[in-house]
Amino acid sequence: MNRTSVLLQCPNPTCLHDANVAGQPWCERCQTPLCYRYVWAVGDVARQVPANVLVGDRYYVIAPQVWLDTQPALLPEGLDELPPEVRPYFKLYSHRLHVPVVYGFCQLEPDTAPVMLLEHAPIDRKGQVQPAIETAWEQATAVRQVYWLWQLLELWHPLKEANASLSLLIPGNVRVEGWRVRLQELLLTPLEGDRSPMGASMGTSLRDLSAVWAGWVARAQPEVIAPLQQICQQMQSDQPSQASFQTIRAALNQLLLEQAALLPLKLTVAGATTSGPQRSHNEDACYPLTIGIQPPTNDPLIPNLAIICDGIGGHAGGEVASQMALRSLQLQVLALLAEVAEGEVSPPEVIAQQLEAIARVVNNVIAEQNNAQGREARQRMGTTLIMAVQIPQSVPTPTGVGNAHELYLVNVGDSRAYWLTADYCHTLTVDDDVTSREVRLGRSLYREALRRSDSGALTQAI
Repeated sequence: MNRTSVLLQCPNPTCLHDANVAGQPWCERCQTPLCYRYVWAVGDVARQVPANVLVGDRYYVIAPQVWLDTQPALLPEGLDELPPEVRPYFKLYSHRLHVPVVYGFCQLEPDTAPVMLLEHAPIDRKGQVQPAIETAWEQATAVRQVYWLWQLLELWHPLKEANASLSLLIPGNVRVEGWRVRLQELLLTPLEGDRSPMGASMGTSLRDLSAVWAGWVARAQPEVIAPLQQICQQMQSDQPSQASFQTIRAALNQLLLEQAALLPLKLTVAGATTSGPQRSHNEDACYPLTIGIQPPTNDPLIPNLAIICDGIGGHAGGEVASQMALRSLQLQVLALLAEVAEGEVSPPEVIAQQLEAIARVVNNVIAEQNNAQGREARQRMGTTLIMAVQIPQSVPTPTGVGNAHELYLVNVGDSRAYWLTADYCHTLTVDDDVTSREVRLGRSLYREALRRSDSGALTQAI
C-alpha cells in the first residue's frame, strides 16, 4: 500500500464519505476540507510497525510511530481502565502548547497492551516529525537558543511534579517548531536504581538538566555562550534549593530580555466585533474598536493592549458586563504600564501576579453589580476575557535601551488567543470549560470529553 491508495473519511458528520484519496484537500462528495490528523504512536511495539501499512483498519503508518487517522470523524478507541502512563498527560494538560494530549488507543494484537496514541505531537501538516533541538540548535539565532532553554526551564517543575522530568533529559525527545519547544512524548522517571530503556541516567535534578544543556551551550551563538555557561554552572549544585532555582530562572530570563531587546519590534492592533449570523444582539466588547471607528490618536494604550470580552447573561446583562470589564481593564492596565515605565525590570512571575490581580478586581466589580441588582443563579451577568498586553520594559543594550518584547496573555472562559503564521494556527490558551475540566481531573480523554452534551459549558467566567 502507498499513500496515494489510502482512503480518508470525510469529517462532515452528515457526509462521512469514506473513499477520498489521501492527498486531496476536500471531500469529493460534499467539498468539506479533509482532516489530516497525524498521531504519535507510543512504545516499542509501535516503533516496530513498518511504514505504508494500515493498522487496526484505521491508522495508516506514515513513518515509524507517525500514524494518520483515516477516520477522524469517529471517536478513537478508549479503555475501560486507563493505564498509569496516562495520568501525567492529564496533569500537564494546561501545558499542551508543549506537551501532547492522549488521543486514544489501538489494539494491535489480542494478547498485547494497546498502543497509546497522542495528538498535538510535534508533527507537521505533512506528517513529518519536527526537528530535534540538537539538530536545529546551531542554525538558530542567539535569542531563539536562549528562548528554547527558557521554555525548558519553565517546564522543569511541572514535569517533575508529574514524574516526567526525564522527558527533558532525552535530547531526541525535545523537538522544536520555530520558536516553540515541543515534547515528543512524556517519559516517566523509573523507580530508583532502574535505568531508562533508552540508556539514560535516572537523575532528575537541575544538575542532570545542565549536563544535557552543556553540549548545546558549547555550540551556542558567541554572544550568549559565556552567560549560558555561568547559568549551567549554577545548575550544577548537588542539592539546588528553591531559592537557587529562582536565581537561575531570573538569570536566564534577564539574558532572554537582553537578547530580545536587540531586535526591532513592530506592533499593530485592530479590533472589530459582530453579533454573527444567528443572533440579533451583540453582547461582545473589544478594544481597540478600529473598524468603522477612528480610535484616538493619543491613546496611551495603543498598541500595547488588546481585549475581547464575550458577554454572558442576555440583553442588559452580558453586554453590560463586557463593557464594564473593558473599561475597568483599560484603567488598570494604564496604571500598570505607567508603573512599568518608572520602575526596574520585573520578572515574569511578578507581572503575572499583577495581571491576575487586575482580573480579580474586574471580577469583583461585576460581582458587586450583580449583588446590588439582586441577580441570582443564571441571571447573574458575566463575561469571558482574553487580553494581550505588551509590557514595554526597558532593557539596556550595547546600542542603547530596547523593548524587552514581552507579551502576556490573560484568559478567563473560552475566549481564545491564537498564534497564526503561514504554516500553522496554534491555540495559546486553554478554555475554562467542561471539556478541559474533565481532562485536567483525569476523568476523560480529550476526544471523549468533547462528545459530552455540555462539553462547551463554562466552568469559569468573570
